[in-house]
Parts: sequence; C-alpha cells; structure tokens
Amino acid sequence: MVMTAWWLWVTAGVLLAGLEVLVPGFIFLGFAAGAVLTGLLLLVGIEIGGAPLLLLFALLSLASWAGLRRAFHLGGGRPQPKIWTTDINDG
Repeated sequence: MVMTAWWLWVTAGVLLAGLEVLVPGFIFLGFAAGAVLTGLLLLVGIEIGGAPLLLLFALLSLASWAGLRRAFHLGGGRPQPKIWTTDINDG
C-alpha cells in the first residue's frame, strides 16, 4: 500500500516534532519538516507513490535539516571561549 494521503505525512511530521521536544538534540526536527513538506506537496496535487515518494521525503528532510542547522548556527565552526576582562571582586 502506497501512503499518498497527505494527512498521514503531516500527522507524522507533527508527531516527529513532538518527539523532538521529548528527545532534545536536533535529531527529529529535519525529519518532521520533511514529512510536513511531503504532505503539503501531496495536498497540492503531486501524484507520486512508492519509492519516489520516499526519495522525495528523504531529500526534503535532508534539505530541511541542513537549512535548520544553518539557521540556528549548529555545528558551524568551533565555539569561542569567553574571555573575562573584569573580575567580580574588582570594584
């Protein structure tokens, strides 16, 4: 059975977003966005099924994950240490 019902994809995306809240670490957010985007594409009338649909989901998830990492600056270089120039006891 090919799952082309758009609401199944959107529901899966919402559940994955909820799972991201329970398991922090930026793991499920890209998959959630990919599932929601796949559902929205099915809603507007894209008619594909089976392997191409799963490939579309995978590509949308990867693009969402990369975009979210760039937007939230995750993994973009080494964090710089805080340099203190004053002391709490100076006064």
